[in-house]
Amino acid sequence: MKIPLSSIAVIATSCILTNNGDGVTAAFSNNVSKTTSIGKGAGFASSTPHSMSTTTETEIIETEPSSPMPPPSVVTAVPGEIDEAAAYAESTFPIAPNDLIARAKEVLIAGIGTKDDGACLAPDFEFCAAVVGPLPKEEYLEALGSFKLEDSFDIQQNFFGFSVDPLQTNRVWFFTRQVAKQVAVFVGASPDGREDLVLPPQSMHLDFDDDGLVKEFGFYTVDRRQGNTGGLGGAFGYFYGVGRPLPIPEARPFKKSFRFQLLGFIGNLGKMLRKK
Repeated sequence: MKIPLSSIAVIATSCILTNNGDGVTAAFSNNVSKTTSIGKGAGFASSTPHSMSTTTETEIIETEPSSPMPPPSVVTAVPGEIDEAAAYAESTFPIAPNDLIARAKEVLIAGIGTKDDGACLAPDFEFCAAVVGPLPKEEYLEALGSFKLEDSFDIQQNFFGFSVDPLQTNRVWFFTRQVAKQVAVFVGASPDGREDLVLPPQSMHLDFDDDGLVKEFGFYTVDRRQGNTGGLGGAFGYFYGVGRPLPIPEARPFKKSFRFQLLGFIGNLGKMLRKK
């Protein structure tokens, strides 16, 4: 299977553009205030320590009430932590944090431009990840249109952790922990008997302009020791997971360079000599 270079450059994004729902939400408007309920805290059941007794024919043994656990200490802030409420209040970006998170979810439903002909993307949009990019809007859409991972995989995105960056208030951060079941042949690899692919957790971001259009999209693997795709995220993880890794170092599991290994050897040697 011959894959154009431009497609290889962007296929790392196609794995997050699957939409299991029907339709795309209505267009975003800065003039409409939205209230998004992210979730409500659940109450916790409490129990009161009480005496228990064990009775036999000859004796009654009373147990002492157990000491109640001390209340946990509540840490409201740590040194160096940002006062997010104050940062948001000082922001000049016109879209409020809750509204921006709601907009980000609309963009995900729209496939980050792949299901709405790029309507949610700004004219100066760029895709930029750890290895691939930056790529302009037209090249991004063209490459994704020619290659779709969802044709071969049933992908569960497992999005969570949506938040607005308090130091860059036009950016929404979120995570995904993708699990994918192969349902069709992928680059010559059959799905027969293959275990589900579990990709490492990935951090993603969407940057918006004042009109709610996406200016930048990118993602990065945040824990390469998790999953079963060699620590690789994006489409690189899918290629490696089915035994068809791309023939470039960036599309293979991390391996220390010779210089890095040599540096470590010199450091360990120095420690040994200092002990003598």
